[in-house]
Order: sequence, then structure tokens, then C-alpha cells
Amino acid sequence: MLRLRGIVKTYGDRRALDDVSFDVAPGRLTGFVGGNGAGKTTTMRIVLGLLTPDAGEVSLDGRALTAADRRDFGYMPEERGLYPKMKVLEHIVYLARLHGFPRDEATARATALLGRLGLGERLRDNVEALSLGNQQRAQIAAALVHDPEVLILDEPFSGLDPLAVDVVSGVLQERAAQGAAVLFSSHQLDVVERLCDDLVIIAGGTIRANGSRDALRAAHASRRYELVSAGDAGWVRELPGIEVVRFDGGYAVFDAESEEAAQRVLRRAVDQGDVASFAPQHPSLAQIFKEVIQ
Repeated sequence: MLRLRGIVKTYGDRRALDDVSFDVAPGRLTGFVGGNGAGKTTTMRIVLGLLTPDAGEVSLDGRALTAADRRDFGYMPEERGLYPKMKVLEHIVYLARLHGFPRDEATARATALLGRLGLGERLRDNVEALSLGNQQRAQIAAALVHDPEVLILDEPFSGLDPLAVDVVSGVLQERAAQGAAVLFSSHQLDVVERLCDDLVIIAGGTIRANGSRDALRAAHASRRYELVSAGDAGWVRELPGIEVVRFDGGYAVFDAESEEAAQRVLRRAVDQGDVASFAPQHPSLAQIFKEVIQ
């Protein structure tokens, strides 16, 4: 378990991070979201030892994080850091060798990983010859080739087309399933919502929301419901305590002032005829994000 507690970082009179605390659990994907300047990159750099906090502690499995621990982390910075004149396979093999793998194993690991990321036909190309999206895939391979137990990714989906996002998402899910603790930041809230198990929202250097995706959605849910029935559902508008948001024949989305009001709708729908579905609507990550940073 990677754990941050009470992290504070100031630059002159500006407090960039104020009591930042959250966990990144093994076997789970933790999405880290916030606007530009919210403190995401500063937090990640403190975890990696690239910056020193003014207060607080980062620990791993209950002990203070050491330089030796950090050398085994996988890190992908937002800025691309590959050598442009090196060939793609040569570069990833080189990085695996730096982590102690013999050449044959390093080559096998790099070849398999690059193939999984869709770069199998570009192994002999120089990094600078790749598109920006393919350079991003190579950067991800650089962070993963040594099978890190902790993976820190700053905007890993930047510059990727939808198919590449799916490929990279699949690779990250595989690593989490193998037990890695994965922390990734992204401005693409739809991708974060689809991919993450846990979510941390930061704004102005403070944590505004933190927990499992499902728990946060439940905590921020309103009493909004969706009804799909076989008959006309216009009667929903006549019931007390109900405000219809959308309506089309047998389809209605409505806000209920109480659980009892919602149950009245359900009972009436059952009496009226077949009910195809009746369920509360959970807020999207974008809606939660807007709510907590205000």
C-alpha cells in the first residue's frame, strides 16, 4: 500500500499542496484528477522523490519510502523523456538492463510489451520517427518493462486515439490484476470513470473527494430516477413530490423529494402495466468533479 499523509508543499507565499492524504492500493487503479495547477504533478513528484515536501510523509507497506523503493517504481512523466535517436526496441531493452535484467530477458520483455502496446512493427524505428501517440505508447512501455509494483503515470492517455486508449487501458488493467498499485492522472474524465477503481479529486492543492468510484457516486447521488414502462408514463407528472426532468412516452427521468415519493411512482407504474426498468441514476465523474471543486 502506497500511503500519503499530510503532504504540504509551498513555493514562496503559495501553498501548492495542503494536507494531501490518500492511499494507492495494490491491485487497484487509482485515478487522480484535477484542473491545471491543482497539484497533481507536484504530488506525483513528491511520491517519486523528485521534490521534497515541507511536511507530511509518503510510506510503502507501513514504512517510510526509500530511494531504493523508488528506483523500482514505474514512472511516466507528462513530458516525454525518451532518447529520440535510439531505436524503439533498443531503448526499452536499455531501460530493462538498467533494472538488472540480462540482455536476453530484457529483449524478450521489451519485445512482448511493445507488441502488446501495438508497436510490434515499429521496433527498429527511431523514437523520433514515431507519431506523438506512438511515442506515448513507447513511454508507457518504458515505465512498465521492469514489472514495477508501484506505477505512477502522469497523463498516460494524452495524445492517444480511442483505439490506443483501449489498448493502454487494457495493459494497465492487466498490471493491476497482477497486483501492481497504479496511480494515474488524466484530464479525460470519461476514461478515468471507465477505468479506475478508486478516485482522488484535487483542487487548489487540497483533496476534495477520495474513495472508491462506486462509493463516491453513491455519496453524491441525488434522488433522480429513471422509469421505462410499457405504457404512457405521463401520469408521473401528476404525483406529489415529483419533478419530471425528461419524458417521452413510457420513458421518464424524474427527481423525487423523498424515497417514499419515488416508491409511489414505482407502485403506480406496476399497477399501470409492465415495468421494463426502474432505477436511481448515479452522477457521472464529470458531475461529481464539478460539484466538489466549487
